[in-house]
Amino acid sequence: MAVSPDRAGNKPLIERRSIDYIPEAERHGRLFSQFTLWMGANLQITAIVTGALAVVLGGDVFWSLIGLLIGQLLGGGVMALHAAQGPKLGLPQMISSRVQFGVYGAAIPIVLVCLMYLGFTATGTVLSGQALGQLFGVSDSIGILIFASVIVLVTVMGYRVIHWIGRVASVIGVIAFVFLFWRLMSQTDVGALLQIRHFSWSSFLLAVSLAASWQIAFGPYVADYSRYLPSKTSAVKTFFAAGAGSVIGAQVAMILGVFAAASANGQFAGHEVAYIVGLGGTGATAALLYFSIAFGKVTISTLNSYGSFMCIATIISGFKGHLQVSRMQRLVFVLFIVGAATLIALLGQHSFLGAFKSFILFLLAFFTPWSAINLVDYYCITRERYDVPALADPNGRYGRWNLLGISVYVFGVLVQLPFISTKFYTGPLVAALGDVDISWIIGLVLPAAVYYVCAKKWHSPVPDQLILPVEQDSVVQPKTSGAVRAAAQA
Repeated sequence: MAVSPDRAGNKPLIERRSIDYIPEAERHGRLFSQFTLWMGANLQITAIVTGALAVVLGGDVFWSLIGLLIGQLLGGGVMALHAAQGPKLGLPQMISSRVQFGVYGAAIPIVLVCLMYLGFTATGTVLSGQALGQLFGVSDSIGILIFASVIVLVTVMGYRVIHWIGRVASVIGVIAFVFLFWRLMSQTDVGALLQIRHFSWSSFLLAVSLAASWQIAFGPYVADYSRYLPSKTSAVKTFFAAGAGSVIGAQVAMILGVFAAASANGQFAGHEVAYIVGLGGTGATAALLYFSIAFGKVTISTLNSYGSFMCIATIISGFKGHLQVSRMQRLVFVLFIVGAATLIALLGQHSFLGAFKSFILFLLAFFTPWSAINLVDYYCITRERYDVPALADPNGRYGRWNLLGISVYVFGVLVQLPFISTKFYTGPLVAALGDVDISWIIGLVLPAAVYYVCAKKWHSPVPDQLILPVEQDSVVQPKTSGAVRAAAQA
C-alpha cells in the first residue's frame, strides 16, 4: 500500500505505540533519516573514547586505524542486517527473537540486552556530565543529573522526536568534528604518528574488537528505529542507509580518538572530555564544544533508554500476554531505567575508562551468539516468513520455550569462554594466543553454523509467507500484497 513520506506530519508528536506492530497506515519516513540517525548516534564522545582505547592500551596509530576500520565493517554489517528487518516486520528487534527462543524464552537474551543498555547509558552519562559540568560551571555529578533529566524527556516523547534529534545531532556533530580535526591537524605532526608502526596481533585485534563490539551492540535495537518505514522499503537500501551512517560516524569519531590519544602524552585517560575540548580552544569556542558533546550524547543515550523501555515491555508482555503501554506507564518505565543508569554513573564516574573497555568487550560474549542465531534464522531458515500474530501467543506456533534456539545460544556463550580476555574474566587459551581476544569471532561463526545445521533438521514449521496482523483501521488498496492477504486469511 502506498504511503506518503510526509505522512509523519499528521502523527502526534508523542509516540503512542510501544512494542506492538506498526500498521501500514502509520508508516512514514525516508531512508535518509536512518543515515542521519545512526551518524548522529556515532558522532559523539563515547565513540572518540572507544577509538582512543586502541592507542591508550598499547597500539600504534597506523595499525589501530586499520583495525578499527575492519571492525567497523564487520560489526556494521551485522548491525545493518538487523536494521533491514524493521520495515518488513514492523516490530521492535527483540520481539522477533521469540521466533528463535519462544515467547517466554526470548526473555533470556532480552534481560542481558537491558543490562547492556544500562551500561552504555551510564557510561554516556558520565561523559555528558563532564561536559555539562564544564559548560555550566557545576560539578560533574550535577551535570550527570541535568543530562539524565533531558534523556527522560526525549525518551518519553518517542520515535519522531528521537529521529528529529538525530538529524540535528548529525549537523552539529559534523561541524564540531570538522573543527576538531582541523585543530588537531594544526597542532599535531600526523605524518610522524603514522610512521610509527609496531605491529602486534594483540593490539591489532583489540582495535578490531573495539569497533566490532561497538557496532554489534546496536543490533538488539536497530530495527526499533526502522520499523516505521513503509513495508515496501528496500531491505538492501535500509541495510546501506543504517550501516553507512553508523560505520562512517563511528570511524570518524574513532579516528579523532586515536590521534587525540596518541598526541596526548598520557593526559587523555581520566580527562577525556576536557582534553578533546582543549583541542578546540577556550572561552566561547570551548563552551560550544561542550554543548556539542552533550547534545551528541543525547541521541545515543536516548536510543539506549528507549531500547531498554522496549525490552522491559517485551519481557512483561511475553508472560502477561498483550501489553498496552499508556503514556504514564512509559514514563514510569523510563524513570526507572534512567534512574538506574544515573546511579551507576554517579558511583562509577571516577573509574570510567578501564571499566568501559572491560564492559564493551565482555558484553560481546552475550550478544554475538544472539545476533548469529537471529540473522541465520531470518535470512536462511525462515527467509522473512514470520507469523507476527503468533509472536504474542505462548500457545501458538513458536511456543513458550524454544529449546533449539536456547541451547545454541548457551553453546554460543560457553564456547567463547576460553578465548575471552577482560578484567572481569580471562579464559585459559588467551595466553597461548598471545593475549589476543578472539572470542567474538568464535561467538559469531560457531553458533551460526550450529544453528543452521540444526534448524534445517528440527526447526518448527515455517509459514508459506509472511503473516501480518489484520489491519482493521487501514485502508488497503485493491492490489494488496501477498503478506496482507495471508494475514487476512489467517
